Amino acid sequence: MTLGYTDPLMILAFDHRGSFESKLMGIAGTPTPEDRARVIAAKHVIFEGFERALRGGPVDGAGVLVDEQYAVDVARAARERGIPFAMPVEKSGQDEFDFEFGERFGDHVREFSPTFAKVLVRYNPAGDREMNARQAERLARLSRWLRDDDRRFLFELLVPAEPRQLAEVGGDADRYDRELRPGLMIEAIAELHAAGIEPDIWKIEGLDARADCQRVAEATRAGGRDQVTCVVLGRGGDEAKVVHWLQTGAGVPGYIGFAVGRTIWWDALKRWLDDGDTDAAAEQIAAIYRRLVAAYRD
Repeated sequence: MTLGYTDPLMILAFDHRGSFESKLMGIAGTPTPEDRARVIAAKHVIFEGFERALRGGPVDGAGVLVDEQYAVDVARAARERGIPFAMPVEKSGQDEFDFEFGERFGDHVREFSPTFAKVLVRYNPAGDREMNARQAERLARLSRWLRDDDRRFLFELLVPAEPRQLAEVGGDADRYDRELRPGLMIEAIAELHAAGIEPDIWKIEGLDARADCQRVAEATRAGGRDQVTCVVLGRGGDEAKVVHWLQTGAGVPGYIGFAVGRTIWWDALKRWLDDGDTDAAAEQIAAIYRRLVAAYRD
């Protein structure tokens, strides 16, 4: 399989697990069977919203990012209907990347055969060197396995600020995002490439300057990786902010779309938890998803 993926990709992401349980559903500790049923129902509401969006007209590259813990039925439905879908390989809610199913990660990828195996990785080049090295070793192992098994790799890169980096910008997180994060992302991509990690698609935090999108895209394609691409992630930002990030990346060579989650469904599910109105929640999710598609496409 040729490295890279160049078709449009407009992903509605709801593979969230730990944060979904605690921050959205208010579940403390180990979920009970009733808690699990409620989470599963919430994920079905999101998928209903996605399907309603598609009934409103075709969306080139429409896809979903779903988890095995709570969205097995959604993953199977996506595969049966030919919808591109991604599934996570990482443990949820950890600062350091590790495999959700240990050395059996390959069995789970093969069982569901997602369009993309996805990882979320927090990697700051100026961060803990030993942790970065451990993560890189595991990720390189995954990358080799996916390539050998003829499967595609979606890599979500987060570059959280180190305390001394925040101090450089007076503790201003927005300044960190504008002034330091783009360069650190490029440095991280180069280090991960050097470690033998070869994603087909990089899921990239939104950037405020088009020139930074261009620099990041060029970094992901360095060394002859001409078909490797980027999608924009939402970071849970409000809709206006996410639209800005999408429009900043749209049209940049190497950018093919987005993978956005909480911005689309968080408020709708909060109301659904209060009033149980599935129809209203699904309609709200469908409307926001289509607005983001239009913002990127247009």
